[in-house]
Amino acid sequence: MLDETAVVLRAKQGDPEAFATLVRRHEELAFRVAYLIVRDAAEAEDVAQEGFVRAYRSLRRFDARRPFRPWLLRIVTNLAINSRRSARRRDATAERVERDIRHRSMADVADDAAQAEEARRVWEAVATLRPEEQTLVYLRYFLDVSEAEAAAAIGRPVGTAKSRLHRALRRLRDVIQQRYPDLARPVGEATKTGA
Repeated sequence: MLDETAVVLRAKQGDPEAFATLVRRHEELAFRVAYLIVRDAAEAEDVAQEGFVRAYRSLRRFDARRPFRPWLLRIVTNLAINSRRSARRRDATAERVERDIRHRSMADVADDAAQAEEARRVWEAVATLRPEEQTLVYLRYFLDVSEAEAAAAIGRPVGTAKSRLHRALRRLRDVIQQRYPDLARPVGEATKTGA
């Protein structure tokens, strides 16, 4: 298996198989980042696909000495935030969950309903944060992306991203304690619900 730098260099030289390799290596993460921001599977697929299209178009300008993944994450994150702002297809996920719940046993429904309610409240709490703060929380606690990659994804220095994440977690903790005191446990643990 070729290392990432070699694959990126081949892709920059126009090798379609090399770019396909980059897509295969990063498509799941691109989708997950987009999904955590737009909260709709179909929209997340569109955003991730558009992210790869834009990366392909910009690949010649990409500095192959830098890591590809954070650069791609930044493209996908920006596209997802823009998509979310337009608020397309927000109710599709809720409708699918509702249909699925109708087809399960009552015990499963009660269990799922309790988990869904907890996840909904965590998502509501995260939604009170600014878009950049939400993105940092999604990347660090839902996707377990490194601080450096999260910083690169939002286009900020690592120190700035760290301090913004710290402030975001403090705000998130306050929101959870005020609105949902029964969820008050370590924020990293609470935000993993529903990921």
